[in-house]
Amino acid sequence: MPPNSLLRRSRGALALAVTLAPLVAGCAQKGDFGRSQPGAWNTFLETAGTLAARERGEAAALYPFTDDEGELRDRAWRFLMPTSPLVAFTDILANLTRTRILPESWRPDSPQAFYETLMDRPFRSPVSRYHRLSDDIGADARLLPIFAATATRVIQADALRLRSIQFSRSLDDWDVRNAQMRVTENRCLIAWVRLETDLRIARYRFALEHLLIAVPSPEGALVERTLRALEARRPILDALVPPGSEDRCAFAGPAVEAVVALPPPPPARPIVAKY
Repeated sequence: MPPNSLLRRSRGALALAVTLAPLVAGCAQKGDFGRSQPGAWNTFLETAGTLAARERGEAAALYPFTDDEGELRDRAWRFLMPTSPLVAFTDILANLTRTRILPESWRPDSPQAFYETLMDRPFRSPVSRYHRLSDDIGADARLLPIFAATATRVIQADALRLRSIQFSRSLDDWDVRNAQMRVTENRCLIAWVRLETDLRIARYRFALEHLLIAVPSPEGALVERTLRALEARRPILDALVPPGSEDRCAFAGPAVEAVVALPPPPPARPIVAKY
């Protein structure tokens, strides 16, 4: 059953959150190991995003996050933020989308954006561009298994959550619905990271191919090996969510049941039992 105070705060905060979020989005900061930095700004954006997603009819549970669910969202930061963070406006839009203040369809998708940012910045030697590209790819390759391990724990907890519904007699529709929405949120976030990882690989490949034409260097071989290492680790995401989850999530729709199916209810107990 929803706490009345929580519902009142949710309704009252929505307009303020959505209005102020773009003003503070640029203040959201990156923490260590590709995670969002804990703080008031990031917490505000995430709360505003939950309220905005609910207003759009998307799955957005009011339950607090478990430790692993919070870690999952922190780890997703690396893959949902742009590969070219030096473009301030793009960075703000991406952060508003990551926190669900804007729907996923607002997210800019330009395969050449990373390469353009890479080359637009002043540099003394073209070799530094190869090093920057290799460093970014290598960071993705190192952090992807950590994200996958966290996602696995979240999926296991969600399975326990759904199984427990069968044996809980005191739950009402609000409880069940929020449990279902939280599972959907988690699975769609994992699917979103998988989609964005594919896009990041495509952007890295675009950048490498164009660097080799614009400023050829033997350093390209190192970048190629690093990129292949990332591509080799990419399939670990396929074991987490079914194929096509990205299409079913759509990242902007209310079709919760299309993503998560609740287990069947337990059989009714007979009023009179014969022994």
